[in-house]
Amino acid sequence: MQARPHAIRSGITSGITSMALLFGAAVLLSGCNDASVASSAPPEPPEVSVVTLKAQPRAIIKELPGRIAPLRVADVRPRVSGIIVERSFEQGREVKAGEPLYQIDPKPFEVELQAAEAALAKAEAALQQASQHAVRIETLARSNAASQASNEVAIANLAQAKAELAARNADVSRARLNLSYATLKAPISGIIGAALLSEGVLVVQNETHALATIQQLDSVYADFTQSVNELNRLRRDFDRGDLDAVAPDAAKVRLVLDDGSIYPLDGKLLFSDAKVDAGTGQVTLRGEFKNPKRELLPGMFVRVLIEQGRDPDAITVPPQAVQRSASGASEVYLVKDDNRIVSQPVRTGGLVDGQWLITEGLQPGQRVVVEGFQKFAVGDAVKTSAWTEAQASDLTGSLQQAAAANSSGQSQVR
Repeated sequence: MQARPHAIRSGITSGITSMALLFGAAVLLSGCNDASVASSAPPEPPEVSVVTLKAQPRAIIKELPGRIAPLRVADVRPRVSGIIVERSFEQGREVKAGEPLYQIDPKPFEVELQAAEAALAKAEAALQQASQHAVRIETLARSNAASQASNEVAIANLAQAKAELAARNADVSRARLNLSYATLKAPISGIIGAALLSEGVLVVQNETHALATIQQLDSVYADFTQSVNELNRLRRDFDRGDLDAVAPDAAKVRLVLDDGSIYPLDGKLLFSDAKVDAGTGQVTLRGEFKNPKRELLPGMFVRVLIEQGRDPDAITVPPQAVQRSASGASEVYLVKDDNRIVSQPVRTGGLVDGQWLITEGLQPGQRVVVEGFQKFAVGDAVKTSAWTEAQASDLTGSLQQAAAANSSGQSQVR
């Protein structure tokens, strides 16, 4: 009779345990259902900024390394020998053509001029005497009072006197010229440099060392080089009609200074050298620029922007749109009609108005990703929005990197 309560309690306990297990299983099943529902909801596609490509006329601009050279350079050298007694210019200032710079002691040249003038006066007197004698002999010869031989001698003496006078005139001119050479004058207008000799120094005629150097800087040259392969490629593009040639008088040449700023005055292209440097394979070109503020100094390194043609159907992209593949080639990411990402290898040309010129690989109407590269992988679906320059996070840095790559000749098939 005492075993029944114990059995009843055991049954109740086991029933409670079974109910607890059933409730826990129901909770677990409910959690699994919730997780499956949550996992089945599709994630929102990432948003990227794109540009839709358009073909439009663009100038083909090459950026080439160059250096500034003066328009004219003149060394001041002595043309006569003597002692320098005076320097009459201020170093580093502008001088005018014909302005006195140095004075060589003029006294020896003054004495030489006096001697030449005295010899000239003597020759003039001798000529006068010979002329009068020749007239008398000619008169006597007509009346047979003098022989024909005497007349011929008188004529010869007159000719000799005339020649002597001419020689003495030349001596006087030479002496005056040497006296003028004693004053060393500026051969051109420009900025004069350091005075390399001072008063009291003996200089020698046609001395190899200059006394000073003058450089004309109101206009300057920019000498720059370009690969002969690039020039030949441009010629082939012109021949095929891919590019429109620029008239020589319309070709623009601009300068980029070492701080990255653009020189405000445009230049003109003067010539392209007719020979190729055997060591570098480069052709030298020269442009001329006005320099009213003397900002451009000889020897200054610059980058030259030269317009070498026009592409009537150019396709360009912002510089940050061009990415590097694992092999180092250039590529862009396209958004297809189904809004999925694909990679597209491209060939890049130069920078045109701050954008990369694409010569191969893209067509008008395609959508190219410009921002949001970290949000997707190739094959992902994305949401697109139109890109504007105001959205660029670091456009300036991208342009500088692109310009550096362009100037170092890294444009190739990517």
